[in-house]
Amino acid sequence: MAITAAMVKELRERTGAGMMECKKALVEASGDMDTAAEQMRISGLAKADKKSGRTAAEGVVAIEVSADGKSVAMAEINCETDFVAKGDDFSAYAASVCKAVLESSPADVEALGALEVGGNTLEHVRHELVAKLGENIQVRRFERHDASTGTIGVYQHGERIGVVTEVTGGGDAIPRDIAMHVAASNPVCIGESDVPSEILDKEKEILTAEAADSGKPAEIVEKMVQGRLRKYLAEITLLGQAYVKDPDQTVEKLLKSAGGTVNYFARYEVGEGIEKKVENFAEEVMAQVNN
Repeated sequence: MAITAAMVKELRERTGAGMMECKKALVEASGDMDTAAEQMRISGLAKADKKSGRTAAEGVVAIEVSADGKSVAMAEINCETDFVAKGDDFSAYAASVCKAVLESSPADVEALGALEVGGNTLEHVRHELVAKLGENIQVRRFERHDASTGTIGVYQHGERIGVVTEVTGGGDAIPRDIAMHVAASNPVCIGESDVPSEILDKEKEILTAEAADSGKPAEIVEKMVQGRLRKYLAEITLLGQAYVKDPDQTVEKLLKSAGGTVNYFARYEVGEGIEKKVENFAEEVMAQVNN
């Protein structure tokens, strides 16, 4: 059976695959459109499994707020290149993932993938997107927060950094202002009492070793350690940091003057903590062509 341009066009619209791939599938299926589409789907899912081990350190941070402003979801969805991250298909998938988190509050990424959107599970849609775009795509993590007594604030720096806050009091602008500060300064936690003991113990160990090398008496060394520890805590806690919009005051002083209290914050940055593989650009392009 002769394969016409119209047939190839129809299959491309159904599958989103390339022209040559569609023509090849139609030839192998003797022109049967449904058989060609099904075989391409099976082949695509197999390719998706093979791509799952590749590093995906690009992507987007998506945020969705409920209509009443009382609940918020944030998710990081990764791919391999910035080019794919900026595409409409990837953006639409990221948005659907975040909306599903907000509406269904899944327990983990696996439970999220099992949720149905438009008749297919999010995991099925992810596999099909991998097959279509030719890159490893993963839902890395998500947060969902319900405001107890405060107001939710949201700030996104492009699509690579997302921050969600909950602030009680302080006025309408404070929740977003605090979110913007968190995006810029990346605190570990809200206050000193929230600092994980393992982080505090490790830093104290380092500071003690450094101070001991000074040769000063033990009581002086202890004072040096405590002074440096206070400075360190100010640097990593939200309340202790200098406010980005007014470095002459700390966030704590800003909140006190405004009558506000931070109840919660979460900050996501695309690819943080993922070890990126450095590749030759020409080799990377050829790798994409060959796949």
